[in-house]
Amino acid sequence: MRRKKTEQLGTLIQEFLKQQKLDGPLYEQRLINAWPEVLGPNIQAYTSALYIKNRVLYVTISSSVLRHDLLLSKQQIIESLNRHAGTVVISDIVFR
Repeated sequence: MRRKKTEQLGTLIQEFLKQQKLDGPLYEQRLINAWPEVLGPNIQAYTSALYIKNRVLYVTISSSVLRHDLLLSKQQIIESLNRHAGTVVISDIVFR
């Protein structure tokens, strides 16, 4: 099949990933990689595990005081992480 117009390679790759339903894990990994950039190195130092399951980000925090502070800012963190990922990836965060 020959295309009549030229397209950017990045656009073609995104279309392929979407067709193969591989774009979800890609966005999830983007969001996890954005955690230290969005929240900073001080919070990253207290974070030991991050994973996403059913649109919920699970974060293990070693400081109970920090966990409480993050709970108060949970909605802002969700919005910032989703914005950084480029799409809505998570709808909730569970701090453990």
